[in-house]
Amino acid sequence: MGLSGAAQQHMTPELLWKLGRVSPLGISSDGKNIIYKVSTPSMEENKLNSKTYSIPVNGGKAKEIEDYKELLKDKYVSPDGSLRLTHKEVKVEKVYGKDYYPELEKSTVQIYNGLDYRHWDSWNDGTHNHVGYTPINDKDNFTDIMKGEPYDSPQKPFGGEEDYTWSPDGKNIIYVSKKLAGTEYALSTNTDLYEYNLAAKTTKNLTPENKGYDTQPAFSPQGDLTWLQMKRDGYEADKNDIIVRHKGMDINLTAGWDGTVDSFTWSEDGKKVYFLAPVDGTKQLFEVNFPGRTKIAITVRQITEGYFDVNSIVGFSNGNVIVTRSDMNHANEIFSYNLKKKTWNQITQVNNEAYSKIAMSKTEKRYVTTTDGKKMLVWVIYPPHFDASKKYPALLYCQGGPQSALSQFYSFRWNFQVMAAQGYIVVAPNRRGMPGHGVEWNEAISKDWGGQVMDDYLSAIDDVAKEPYVDKARLGAVGASYGGYSVFYLAGIHNKRFKTFIAHDGVFNLQSMYGTTEEVFFTNWDSGGPYWEKDNAAAQKTYSKFNPVNNVDNWDTPILIFQGDKDFRVPIGQGQEAFQAAQLRGIKSRFVVFPDENHWVLKPQNGLVWQREFFKWLSETL
Repeated sequence: MGLSGAAQQHMTPELLWKLGRVSPLGISSDGKNIIYKVSTPSMEENKLNSKTYSIPVNGGKAKEIEDYKELLKDKYVSPDGSLRLTHKEVKVEKVYGKDYYPELEKSTVQIYNGLDYRHWDSWNDGTHNHVGYTPINDKDNFTDIMKGEPYDSPQKPFGGEEDYTWSPDGKNIIYVSKKLAGTEYALSTNTDLYEYNLAAKTTKNLTPENKGYDTQPAFSPQGDLTWLQMKRDGYEADKNDIIVRHKGMDINLTAGWDGTVDSFTWSEDGKKVYFLAPVDGTKQLFEVNFPGRTKIAITVRQITEGYFDVNSIVGFSNGNVIVTRSDMNHANEIFSYNLKKKTWNQITQVNNEAYSKIAMSKTEKRYVTTTDGKKMLVWVIYPPHFDASKKYPALLYCQGGPQSALSQFYSFRWNFQVMAAQGYIVVAPNRRGMPGHGVEWNEAISKDWGGQVMDDYLSAIDDVAKEPYVDKARLGAVGASYGGYSVFYLAGIHNKRFKTFIAHDGVFNLQSMYGTTEEVFFTNWDSGGPYWEKDNAAAQKTYSKFNPVNNVDNWDTPILIFQGDKDFRVPIGQGQEAFQAAQLRGIKSRFVVFPDENHWVLKPQNGLVWQREFFKWLSETL
C-alpha cells in the first residue's frame, strides 16, 4: 500500500466517509476463496450499503456475488444436518401500561420494578434474546430453549452468534447468558456457559464456580470445550484468559502470561490456539500450545509484530492464517500471513486506489518517562510532508474505555490520519489503564481516574511540546467517554497548557453519572462504590478528588461538547451539565447534540457533521 510520488491530496472527512469498510465472512467450504462484505457510506441515503465478494485465498480478482450462504460451511447447522441454531427476540415480561391494563391500549406508560430498565441505547420493552433452533427447511418453526426466561442470549447490547454453538455430537447446545434480572443484572458481570440437552430438554450451568465473564464458547478439533474467562464479578476489564475443559479438568492456557486475550481460534490440528491481544501499542497474533494433561510446559508466543493491528482471524489456508489488518493510515483489509516464512500478502485492496492519491502521515513510537519513573509508550502522528523546521499545533488525544487499547486502530470518527492531514500533530499516550503493557499497568486506573493517569497525560504532552516544531501556544486536548472525562478533568487542572478542549460523551459529574448510568457494576468497580457510602474511603476519594464538577471554578478555556441523546452509558445529562457550567461561567463553548445517536456516531450524515464541527472548532480556537 505504498504512496506514489505524485500523491498530493490530504485525507479529509469527506474522503474518509467514502472509504469501503471490509468485513470478512469466512473461507469457502472448498478452501479456495475468501468471502467478505464491503460496506460503503451513502450520504444521499444516509446509510451504509453493502456488497458481497469472493476472492481467491492467495489474492487475485474479486468477484461480486449475490448469495454467499451456500459457499460457506454453516457452523450453526447441527452435525446431522437437520436443525439450525439461531436466536430471536421473545416477549417475556410486562412493561407497558397496556401489558398490565389491556383496555388502555393507547397508554404509553412504562413500569419497572428494578434496574436494567434501559441498556446502551434502548429501553427494556420486555423482550429478550433467546437461543433456539429451527428445522433446516422450516425457519419459521422456532423452538425456544429459554422459554419464559427473562434473560438474554446473545447478550445485549453487543452479543451475537458467537454466544452459542453446537456440541460436536449435536446432542447439546452451549450458550452464554447472565441469568440475573433487574437490579442484580445491572450490578454484575457474571455470565455463564449453559448446556441445553435436546433429548432431555434440561439446562445445566457449566461454569457455576466462576463469578466473572464466561464468553465465546467453542470446541477444539478433539471436542474440548474452550472459552474466554474473567475471574472477578463486576470488573469488565479483568484479565481475559483461554480456558480448555479437557478430560474433566479446566486448563487455563494463558494464566502465566501477562496480558489479556481479545479472541481465539484453534489450529486445524488441535495442537495450539491462536489468539489476538493488545501488546505495546498494537494488536497482534499470538499462539499458545495445548499440552493436555501432560507435563509439557505451556508456552505463549507472539507471532506477528509491526506498526499495525491484527483485528480478526478469518481462518487457515495452506500454511497461512487469514486475518484482517489495519494501521493509523489504512482501514481494515484482509491479509494472509505465512506462518513459516513470516511473510504478509494483502488479499483485498478495497481502498488502495483511494490511498494511492493520499499523502500518508508518519506514525512514531516515543517513550516518555512518567512522574513515577515508568516508561510510557506514546504514539505521535505527524502531518503529511512534515517539516521539522516549521511549527505545528498539537492535539493530546485521550483514549476512552478507560481500559481500551490505544493501538494502530483506524477509526471513522477519531481518525488520526484526518487530524494530522489538517495540520495537527497528534499525541496519543498509552497512559495508565491501557492493556498491552502488563496486567498491573492495565489495572492501575481503577479507582484512580483523576490520579496518576492525569500526570501521564501531562507528561506526554509536555515531552512532545519540548520539540522545536511544536507550537506550545497552540495545544488542544480531545477525547470521548473516559477520554471525555479526561478532557473535563484536565480543563480544571491544566494550568493554562491547553488553548482548547473537545469532549464527546464524557463523564462530567461522577455523582450524577452513578445515579443514571445503566451498567452499575462499572461505576461500582471504577469509582469504588456509591457516593452515599461515607465510610468508603475509595468512593469518597473518587467523588471528591476525582470529580471534574468540583474543579469547574478553574475552567478558563474554550470547550466543545458532543453528546448523543440515546447514550445511556454516559447519559445526556453529563454533557448538559458541562455545557451549562461553561456557559454560565462565560466560557466560549458549544453543545452539539445527536438526538438519534448513542455512545457512538453511526449515521453517515451525522458522522460528517461531527467531523466538520470538530475541525471548525479547532480552526476557531486553536
